[in-house]
Amino acid sequence: MTTILLIRHAVNDFVKTGKLAGRMAGVHLNDEGLAQAEALGLRLAQAPLGRIYSSPMDRTMETAAAIVKHHPKLTVEARPEITEVEYGAWQGKAISELQRRKMWAVVQEYPSRARFPNGETMRGVQTRIVNAIEALVREHPEQMIALVFHADLIKMALAHYLGMHLDVFQRIVISPASISTLHLGHNRPFIIGMNDFAHLLELKKARPAPDAASDPGE
Repeated sequence: MTTILLIRHAVNDFVKTGKLAGRMAGVHLNDEGLAQAEALGLRLAQAPLGRIYSSPMDRTMETAAAIVKHHPKLTVEARPEITEVEYGAWQGKAISELQRRKMWAVVQEYPSRARFPNGETMRGVQTRIVNAIEALVREHPEQMIALVFHADLIKMALAHYLGMHLDVFQRIVISPASISTLHLGHNRPFIIGMNDFAHLLELKKARPAPDAASDPGE
């Protein structure tokens, strides 16, 4: 049985721009994200990790670096198969603009039919991430491995192994720097935990309450 830790990257400031980052370079963790990544690394310091893989994006590599700091015999290995969705012509566009397009409703309500202009289909993304996980399980039987990547891909992977249709995958919540745990062997998959962010609770307590003019979201 292989244990796969599906880890979302920590927070960054690009979300405040109101634009879709996608595969843009130069999207780095902010101060809060660096603190989240440090807490995540401490949480996994004693975990028997055999390998640490990351999406090649800056924000995922920085999150993975905080984990590998506690595992000096390991290195972060970039894995293009688990990179962010290819949003094509949507990348870098304002979300407020995208929400006015007919395809936005398809992405939200019927993602199995969605194709991003000059980009991937949602079905293709789910197939890509599941194939990547299955390949890693074959490479690492009876080991624990960590994958640091992106929220929608983690949701799609969990939906697949839960037997959920892709069209309802957005019912799953995956928070920044959270851990979801999957066991895969020769038989049925087991979801051991989802969206575990217990290591961030002290950070959340320390954050000042947002004032009326600020955006409380991440």
